[in-house]
Amino acid sequence: MIAFVPTALRLSLTRWLRRPRPLQRKVGGPVSWIPARMAATVTVEPEGHCCWDEPVRIAVRGLAPEQPVTLRASLRDEKGTLFRAHARYRADGGGELDLERAPALGGSFAGLEPMGLIWALEPDKPIEKLTKRDVQTPFAVELEVREGHEPEPRRVLGRAVHERHFLRPGVRREPVRAGRVRATLFLPPGPGPYPGIIDIYGIGGGLQEYRASLLAGKGFAVMALAYVNYDDLPKTIKSLHLEYFEEAVNYLLSRPEVKGPGIGLLGHSKGGELCISMASFLKGITAATIINGSVVNVGGELYYKDEILPPVGINYHGIKVVKDGLVDIIDALNNPTEGPDQKSVIPVERAECSFLFLVGLDDHNWKSEFYANEASKRLQAHGKEKPQIICYPRTGHYIEPPYIPLCPASLHSLVGRPVIWGGETRAHAMAQVDAWKQLQTFFHRHLGGEK
Repeated sequence: MIAFVPTALRLSLTRWLRRPRPLQRKVGGPVSWIPARMAATVTVEPEGHCCWDEPVRIAVRGLAPEQPVTLRASLRDEKGTLFRAHARYRADGGGELDLERAPALGGSFAGLEPMGLIWALEPDKPIEKLTKRDVQTPFAVELEVREGHEPEPRRVLGRAVHERHFLRPGVRREPVRAGRVRATLFLPPGPGPYPGIIDIYGIGGGLQEYRASLLAGKGFAVMALAYVNYDDLPKTIKSLHLEYFEEAVNYLLSRPEVKGPGIGLLGHSKGGELCISMASFLKGITAATIINGSVVNVGGELYYKDEILPPVGINYHGIKVVKDGLVDIIDALNNPTEGPDQKSVIPVERAECSFLFLVGLDDHNWKSEFYANEASKRLQAHGKEKPQIICYPRTGHYIEPPYIPLCPASLHSLVGRPVIWGGETRAHAMAQVDAWKQLQTFFHRHLGGEK
């Protein structure tokens, strides 16, 4: 006898039977299997202390064979902004999911990207940049695995909290108020001496410590130097004096933990431009890494003794408003090779140090590749060492330590409006990993540290 099963019920039963689920043996009687409630385990290896620039292995165990799941990552920054990423996966035949072997099937990224859940984090609020102010505390990343894919992943199967730190164990953090110098010095474990580096950030000012703290974990004595909009320092870049930076160089060289006879400079954006100026005018500089910097003086007058560099002129017609009211300033500066703006070019040919230029080819802040090539021309024309220039396609302005998410747009303190920085998410993330290795190799080579 064949029983009649209503269509709706038959479809419901079919979907239920097709849903992957772990199986549990029924105790007693003939062998049979019944569905059991899933309890997946999310693991992060290596366990324990992990710094932000270090990769980890994320895995999920306890799934059903070939089970479709969605992994989510979320992080709340110090201002309360939520950053999130997600990706769809399918477990292997043994019910395990290893992000080093399993490609993402879509979501915030696709393909084999073991660290994608970190570098693909995006803010819920527009034009927000992930920045760490207090490097003595970690960021907590919540990882979550949910059942199913689209349209909306269902119940949570497992969770884990992964802490990403900015201070490696043993690294010492020392605030610096020496004369006019306002900074923070990060020292590796032990007495040293270590290669010394001054780290300078861009036009927004303040005291940014996260890159310096991470780099100190690689065997360098790194001083994060503030120069504007911090403590009793100038509020704007309208008038800067290289004597302040000279004092910082002398202070770092005076420290017994720092290996001489010279130090390194690391600067991004306006900070990179200032590093070129320091190398051109000051003594005691052996190597300088410039990340999307400028070979012309921008934003205000720069003084050193009896010399003055005026700022390059602004081409207001080159400022364009693009989608969502964001501003593109790639063409906002005058050509420094023509007319009176030639006086704004930094005399880089005076420098006695080695240079590494790291360039994002999709930098929309200014023409970083052009500036790097101009610096190279001037150096070689005066018989100086040819600088190393590394260009990264589809990479924007903010080239940060590895796995810090791309910031495509944010407020520009000088423009007073949100501007676009450029970059494509995955390419930018890969560039950051390589750039981090390149600058360490460069500094170890020229400052005599361990390779």
